[in-house]
Amino acid sequence: MTATSANRQMVRAAMAAPYLEREEEHDLAVAWKDHRDQDALHKITMAHMRLVISMASKFRNFALPMSDLVQEGYVGLLEAAARFDPEREVRFSTYASWWIRASIQDYILRNWSIVRGGTSSAQKSLFFNLRRLRARLAQGDPTLTESAIHTQIAGTLGVKAKDVAVMDARLSGSDSSLNAPISDGEGGASSDRMDFLKSDEPLPDEQVSTIIDEERRSIWLGDALNTLNPRELRIIRERRLAEDGATLESLGTALGISKERVRQIENRALEKLRAVLSTQTPEIASL
Repeated sequence: MTATSANRQMVRAAMAAPYLEREEEHDLAVAWKDHRDQDALHKITMAHMRLVISMASKFRNFALPMSDLVQEGYVGLLEAAARFDPEREVRFSTYASWWIRASIQDYILRNWSIVRGGTSSAQKSLFFNLRRLRARLAQGDPTLTESAIHTQIAGTLGVKAKDVAVMDARLSGSDSSLNAPISDGEGGASSDRMDFLKSDEPLPDEQVSTIIDEERRSIWLGDALNTLNPRELRIIRERRLAEDGATLESLGTALGISKERVRQIENRALEKLRAVLSTQTPEIASL
């Protein structure tokens, strides 16, 4: 059986399913909620499959398979059946409509593009309403500029005009691979789109220069540290060179001296390092 014939069979079965009267619907909902009666669930869902198909058809312009939209709508229908409270005197179709629509919309947002959009309620509303509002505005006043259209849509949906412009550009184009070749148009070698992206990384010569400078400073600092006595060296290493610097109090306890004495030794050691570095390497005396 082909996908097309399967879809037709599904539609025929949905259309042939009998409508449920309010009392019958209530009894079936109670049987499913209280007793988990699978037959009752089947009757409820089959009676409302025409609602799923009708709602899925409203989203066919997003170029996704109709069968997938219906399937996702059916997932929403089952979710509605699981949450429905028959004692609230609300028809099941009214309650289920929101869950069916939400399930279909979530599927579209996940699969329409490899770049996820509509992560907030405002963005989701913009995604699903922009085309309709844009067409209505263009039909009402063909002289409207792009900026004016975006501004009016932003006011209607409560979003920023910049967000409308970005979403409009996304809906107008398609996904493109960064590895897609771009020809120079003259029969020469083609380049990837990736080659034209601006990188925030330093240039190779700058990276090499930075590495050399860091190695040189490390050597200078090592030579300067050799001029300190063991206690000064320990304090400087644990206070200034460790990832989590030790406190004056903890070092004082470890060395058997007061924290004020630790501070004095640290300041003296820093002065010694500064003096050695100023003599050997004047260009980094301020570090």
